[in-house]
Amino acid sequence: MAMKIRLARGGSKKRPFYSIVAADSRMPRDGRFIEKLGTYNPLLPKDSEERVRMNLERVQYWLGQGAQPTDRIARMLEAAGVKPKAERKNLKKGEPGEKAKKRAAEKAEKAAAASAAAAAPAAEAEAEAPAEEGAAE
Repeated sequence: MAMKIRLARGGSKKRPFYSIVAADSRMPRDGRFIEKLGTYNPLLPKDSEERVRMNLERVQYWLGQGAQPTDRIARMLEAAGVKPKAERKNLKKGEPGEKAKKRAAEKAEKAAAASAAAAAPAAEAEAEAPAEEGAAE
């Protein structure tokens, strides 16, 4: 049996409240579970002790039995010091789309052309300045 430690949603509309449960992965999110391991109330401030409550002994037991925590539960366990911090990758979510890449490339080209145009008159002015000084002597 594939076990998961996951959140089961409770509470009313726009007032979420979650139970942390050990459940068979084939069961529905809010359906049958084997054991309730704690609670999570996202409406409370992040520094509140009541925000996340877990029975860590039972969580350790289920992890020892092979239960896999979901991503959100894994983060909570890392914060509690039960699990070592895992390295995560944000593969392509942060990468801009094709049109944004084209706009950025065009903007870079325009900026390069503008800086080259600004540098060219300055270089010509420097070249003319020594010639004028020599003529004044």
